Amino acid sequence: MISPLEIAANAVMTVSIVLSGRNNVHSWWLGIIGCAMFATLFYSVNLYADVALQLFFIVTCVIGWLQWRRGGGGLPISRAQASALAWMAGIGVLATAGYGLMLQAYTNAYAPFIDSAVLMFSVVAQLLLMGRRLETWPFWLLVNSVSVPLYASRGLYLTAVLYAAYWVNALASWFFWRRQMRAEPA
Repeated sequence: MISPLEIAANAVMTVSIVLSGRNNVHSWWLGIIGCAMFATLFYSVNLYADVALQLFFIVTCVIGWLQWRRGGGGLPISRAQASALAWMAGIGVLATAGYGLMLQAYTNAYAPFIDSAVLMFSVVAQLLLMGRRLETWPFWLLVNSVSVPLYASRGLYLTAVLYAAYWVNALASWFFWRRQMRAEPA
């Protein structure tokens, strides 16, 4: 059965995610509200890495909101350096293993390594999003690909369906941001 909390969290986050894909600053404050709801929901189904992720998102939503508003015109969309991406991906893999081992050893977490991968690569994607880096979207595609079966396996079917829609949004946003980046003055 879908809980009212799951419905509300998904409704708020859907608006936030679509707005971020459209390069809209209002995605950030809506993200704060949605993440607080999701933290509560994920705690109730023993997805503890996802709870930690939502707390991280709340902090980064505040920072991202401030960064995007900086200077009146906001940050331009840009590309990340390949070396930075390689470093972030490597740290993500190592952190996934470490956090997964911790969850496996000390909690009753469900799918600790998969849940940890969602956490760590969401962190990478969020950091790239905060800096308006085009490469945020391939990372969100990865995260959403892993999240859909994870959430479905915990009975969070609405969340799984919406993460499948977020996958489509990430793909569309990747192309939208590329077009916007090309159109921005150098």
